[in-house]
Amino acid sequence: MTVDDFRRIALALPEAEEKSHFGKPDFRVRNRIFASLPPGSHAVLKLTPGEQAMLASAEPNIFRPVKGGWGRQGWTEVTLSAADETTLRSACLMAWRNAAPPALRKREAQARA
Repeated sequence: MTVDDFRRIALALPEAEEKSHFGKPDFRVRNRIFASLPPGSHAVLKLTPGEQAMLASAEPNIFRPVKGGWGRQGWTEVTLSAADETTLRSACLMAWRNAAPPALRKREAQARA
């Protein structure tokens, strides 16, 4: 996957929009950041520590905690070139759900059912 693929997947989520945080593109739902694109060929997702641990242990070549305190909070680096679309779409949806308000999450879940 590429940065452009990531951008397409992130922006396809309900009410997702691209903005900027400290000069880096980020992706938000109702102004809450769920992902960012730092320089390079990776993305960063807002996961729970449990989600991060599960993904990092299942796919260590794709997912790893961000270094430092942000990583301990669940922020997870994604190596885009190692990810396939299904994996990236699923992880991005997890991150989106962690930032979206409850009513919007419920509406999204009903739409997928």
